[in-house]
Amino acid sequence: MEQGKIFKFHNDLDTDQIIASQYLLLPNLDEMKGHAFESLDPDFAKKVKPGDFVVGGENFGCGSSREQAPGVLKALGVQAVIAKSFARIFFRNAINIGLPAIVCKDLPDAVEDGDTMVLHMSEGTAEVNGKTYTCTKLPEYMQNILNQGGLIASLNREEE
Repeated sequence: MEQGKIFKFHNDLDTDQIIASQYLLLPNLDEMKGHAFESLDPDFAKKVKPGDFVVGGENFGCGSSREQAPGVLKALGVQAVIAKSFARIFFRNAINIGLPAIVCKDLPDAVEDGDTMVLHMSEGTAEVNGKTYTCTKLPEYMQNILNQGGLIASLNREEE
């Protein structure tokens, strides 16, 4: 994994805050992605760069089950979402589309917006500000799904 900048958000961040419902009418993720986190940081989509990270607290991605929430983050090039915990449906949607969702209990309280991080998914660690944090290491089958670009891509490869 590469080094990226952290964009930090709060506990109980819901999918409406990631992408508001009125933007779901847009025809595709490329048109939606410019509105990601608009209510919390109107310039997020302009500031985030491919390889950056979104960090949240407890219950990240709660609310509705829309898969566009992790979809716009992936479309913006977010490398991974790291949080203390995830709403189950956000976690599943993220893995299904190929966006890593990593549980790291201690990291969110120790980092700030703009810090630089390196995530080592295969080792289950993240490095920020000279300190290494232990994260949940995804099971091999989930890592394979991510490596193949998501669940549908993974299933299509199995059929070949």
